Amino acid sequence: MRRRTLTAATALAVLFSVTLVAAGAGPAAADSSALLPLKSTGDMVVDGVHQRVFISDPTAGQVVVTDYAGKVVSTVGSLPGVHGLELSPDSGTLYAAVHDADAVVAIDTATATESRRFSTGAGAGPAYVALAGGKLWFSYGASGNGNIGSLDPSAADPGLTLNQDTGRTFYEAPILDASPGAAGTLVAGAPGQSPVVLAVYDVSSGTASRTAYAFDPGSTGGGNLRDLAVTPDGKDVVTASGAPYYQAVYKLPDLSADGKYVTNTYPNAVDIAPNGDVAAGTFSWYDPDVHVFKPGVSMPLRQYDFPNTGNSSGADTLAPAGLAWAPDESRLFAISQNDSDVYSLRVLDAPTKASTTLTVNAAASATRAKPLTLTGALSSSTAFPAGTKVSVTRTDDESPSGKALGTATVAADGSYSFTDTPPAGGKVTYTVTYAGDGDHAGATATHALTVAKTTTALTLDNNGKVYDYGSDVTFTAHLGTTYKNRTVEIWADPYGSDKPNALVKKGTVNADGNLSATVHLTRDAKVTAKFTGDTRYAAKSVTNSVYTKVKVSTSLSGAYKTATAWNQKYAYFHQSKDPVLNTTMSMYPGRKYQLQVQRYTDGAWHTTATEYFALDRYGKDTVALDDTPPIGPRFRIRSSYIDPTSGDNVNTTTYGSWKYFVFTR
Repeated sequence: MRRRTLTAATALAVLFSVTLVAAGAGPAAADSSALLPLKSTGDMVVDGVHQRVFISDPTAGQVVVTDYAGKVVSTVGSLPGVHGLELSPDSGTLYAAVHDADAVVAIDTATATESRRFSTGAGAGPAYVALAGGKLWFSYGASGNGNIGSLDPSAADPGLTLNQDTGRTFYEAPILDASPGAAGTLVAGAPGQSPVVLAVYDVSSGTASRTAYAFDPGSTGGGNLRDLAVTPDGKDVVTASGAPYYQAVYKLPDLSADGKYVTNTYPNAVDIAPNGDVAAGTFSWYDPDVHVFKPGVSMPLRQYDFPNTGNSSGADTLAPAGLAWAPDESRLFAISQNDSDVYSLRVLDAPTKASTTLTVNAAASATRAKPLTLTGALSSSTAFPAGTKVSVTRTDDESPSGKALGTATVAADGSYSFTDTPPAGGKVTYTVTYAGDGDHAGATATHALTVAKTTTALTLDNNGKVYDYGSDVTFTAHLGTTYKNRTVEIWADPYGSDKPNALVKKGTVNADGNLSATVHLTRDAKVTAKFTGDTRYAAKSVTNSVYTKVKVSTSLSGAYKTATAWNQKYAYFHQSKDPVLNTTMSMYPGRKYQLQVQRYTDGAWHTTATEYFALDRYGKDTVALDDTPPIGPRFRIRSSYIDPTSGDNVNTTTYGSWKYFVFTR
């Protein structure tokens, strides 16, 4: 079985849960990310039977267990320095190399609990584990004493055997791997060493016999080995070293060069799916981090570039050996980190399918009920079959959940076009979807535009008319053709900051398109009819101004008699008596009234005095005419509101009635 290893010393972690972005195409719809409660990373394996991901944390001394979505479901503790992990063929047991406890621990995968512990002897802290030839092999040792041991985890007496590498091949505990396709073969590589050192062992007899050894295999000059993986068919081993900038492939059993998987700077991870698809990882701040290959094809089928969730200029990076396939190849799991050393498990959906780019273009605006053409292109690194189609959905105010419009056939050059007639106005979004196939990932593209709505007619009567104070005036709004909304609102906004704009009536227009409302007028007002619009017709409003007189009354007091003369009613005052004018007017704060006096001479009335006087808080005032008047001439006097010289503009100019008087001895 394939074991996964992660080196904690140089790992970086991911700070936030962020969806992975597929290079050049954006993330697949199901790609996701979840935070991991890790202090370091050691190894990762995937249990397809229970759909669990096991990740070792050497610093915290634990194995963290997540589901396929990255949610932590359990933690196995008391495993100081735990590093390498290996899953049994039936997925029932997880074997963990617990370095600081000098033991290999068996963990029941169904319950995520320790079921057995195998001592490897004092000072023989294991680092990596692999199943091959019916035994569990583990590497151990450091500082010039790297070696390989074995035990039988199914036996009552595990038969611990150390020092199986009699050739003293490795300076420290090597990375181990094996494959069902190479039964009885174990591959080992020196971690972090330059140049790369690899060895192959025949373990079919129960003991390790070295059959091949390579110092700088393939003469690549590569070094700083981070990971290795044996292909499922047992023909090759693929390595990930800091250099060269590709994952080198070597034949088994002789370790001769057998190709490469081209990635980019600082390769640090490799894992191989059961069907032979290769996932290769790199430590890359400014380039893609995960690269997926078809077997034997040197250029990537798909690439993923992590976002930047930290504080550095470079993006998040892949942890060394931080890749693991789900056994059914439906997902690829990756561990990433940022410069704050916070880790995330990234779940890459359908990674064996080629990434797909889909575009859609259209005008930024359009006219409702007029044909609109969408164009775009579908592209990928691999060709699409003839007759490939994309689906088009329109989302608008009439179909807020989206309406399927049909499909467009993709031409040989990847282009497509689709014509639609948008029935609704406002914001309209077209979504074009490619569902994917056995070789291509799905893709989605959207385009939003503004569709102009049709304009309707809306009128309101009485504009500019003048009414007496306290009049109840009926206003009628008329609405023209609309789609579904036949509701109109009538609002009245009296002049003056103390009176708010208020809804007078809201209702459905009658069969003639009319809606009427009565407004009680005490001030000038703006009366507005509003139509809020519908999916096809634009909102509209019309505002009229109407004017309202003040209520004013005047009277003269002090006269000794009244009589009709010169076709008017006159008040008669003795010359010694001062006439008193009493004024009452509808009140507004700070309001004044105009007092005007006229004298009749030479056959006409002429103004002799004009003055403004303040009203009290009740809208009243009294003025006495205290000058010595002449006897004989006719006079008249009135009180008026003059807009705006009376101190405000909330009413229209209103002239009071004339009061006529004369003086006698």
